[in-house]
Amino acid sequence: MNNSISGTTTGNSDKVLIGLIGADIQRSKSPFLHEQEASAAGLRLQYQLLDLTRLGKSVDDLPTLLAAAESCGFAGVNITHPCKQAVIPFLDELSPDARQIGAVNTVVFRNGKRYGYNTDCSGFAEPFRRNFTGRDLRQVVLLGAGGAGSAVAQALLGCGVQTLLIVDQDPARAQALADKLQGFFPERRVRGESDVARAMAEASGLVHATPTGMDGHPGLPLPAELIHGGLWVAEVVYFPLETALLKLARERGCRVLDGGGMAVWQAVGAFELFTGRAPDSARMEQHFRDMIARG
Repeated sequence: MNNSISGTTTGNSDKVLIGLIGADIQRSKSPFLHEQEASAAGLRLQYQLLDLTRLGKSVDDLPTLLAAAESCGFAGVNITHPCKQAVIPFLDELSPDARQIGAVNTVVFRNGKRYGYNTDCSGFAEPFRRNFTGRDLRQVVLLGAGGAGSAVAQALLGCGVQTLLIVDQDPARAQALADKLQGFFPERRVRGESDVARAMAEASGLVHATPTGMDGHPGLPLPAELIHGGLWVAEVVYFPLETALLKLARERGCRVLDGGGMAVWQAVGAFELFTGRAPDSARMEQHFRDMIARG
């Protein structure tokens, strides 16, 4: 994956202010992950939550929030649901990955410009390869064609998925993403699917990339009867770490992957973009698991 834009890191300043823009993000682990790693690396870093729900704001307020963060001296901001695609018109330049995926999860402010990156793709791919090497990748269903789904879809195809069926509440969005990805991966089969039961009929794996199951969006993203022990199931949501989908999948004997790995590895990429310093990924993983264990 290629996230390079010349001259857009923050250098080696020992004091960094960053944040997260999104809705219902009070349980985000990003502040702890970034601040703990910065402390271990000898940096002073403060991470603030710009929660649309708490602030009474919406996606329409993105220009104002970006301008406020920039004027306050932020090095940049992470971007999450529902803003990963909506933020793009307000940026000056995109990394190759962000441009190809069509979504941004990290914005760096540098020299009066805003640079957009996507670390979600590599963030999902790393734990996926570690946990699902050797699993059946012949036909996989992806739920969600939004910002996270677009990055995860690219990661799945890069990890060897042969047929990817994309299901979204907006079938046209699912098909548009499928058509775009088919051009990037002509040797694979990528298709939008409007009927989740039909998509799941021959699936070997399921990946969930919608907000359903996270704080503020409880429930299952598909009918419970479609989950069976022959599937492997991967989740993007990580707060809570044990979503209703993962709980059900475990009960039915599925091999599962929670959203914690992606949360850590997208943060690994973002930390380096914000600070100009490569973090210790193993240490960040340990920070995350320790934090979860403490509740």
